[in-house]
Amino acid sequence: MQATPPNIRSAFAIFESTFFSGVIPTWRDENGCIITYATECEARIEIAEMLMEQLRQFLAGHRDFDDARTTGDFILSVKVWPDGTV
Repeated sequence: MQATPPNIRSAFAIFESTFFSGVIPTWRDENGCIITYATECEARIEIAEMLMEQLRQFLAGHRDFDDARTTGDFILSVKVWPDGTV
């Protein structure tokens, strides 16, 4: 196992698999940078909060149940470079 070079940090990001593009980051910030999380637990909480919002939308009649209860998101470990790229 290689040591992480200085100024490069380990983090977690949320991804999805698409038919045409393959694995892509699910969430980006307003500058187009991939949103990263310090821990896997933080990323899991983000997915859980999104699912809870989708279920609220279902209860309000704005979303189908099958759509509200599922997500194709998954978490991967990433390296974040000093310029913010992953």
